[in-house]
Amino acid sequence: LRRERRFGALESLDMGRAGRTIFAPSAGLVGRPDEIRRLADGRSIPIELKSRRAPRAGPSASHVLQVEAYCFLLEESTGRSPPFGVLRYADHMEWEIPWNAAARAEVWRALSGVRARYGGEATPTPGKCRSCTWMEVCDARAPASA
Repeated sequence: LRRERRFGALESLDMGRAGRTIFAPSAGLVGRPDEIRRLADGRSIPIELKSRRAPRAGPSASHVLQVEAYCFLLEESTGRSPPFGVLRYADHMEWEIPWNAAARAEVWRALSGVRARYGGEATPTPGKCRSCTWMEVCDARAPASA
């Protein structure tokens, strides 16, 4: 009840059930936040729930980027910018992640990095490669042992 007052009414929930999938065709991005809530002014915000405790040093950069990506998706799919997204850990620690020009630029940088051709920066080793899920398609894998 307190959460509804703070972040608005529940619009979508993805906790083992089909939530709302949102698309940003301009970026080729698709996602499904754990929760989408509607603020009193009609804008939607994403809420990402993590099943682990919050890191002592604060939220990890990858978790923040995930929330920013959900903000981007909501902005693209609804035409309205969310003011922020929420990152909540299992120990109830939570952060409001602002959605602004800097966050938007960070999402575009990440998308560009993902789409860039791999430059071979990895240092493959048989031990690392043996358990890697990308081994069959990786162009940097370590040579197979004889």
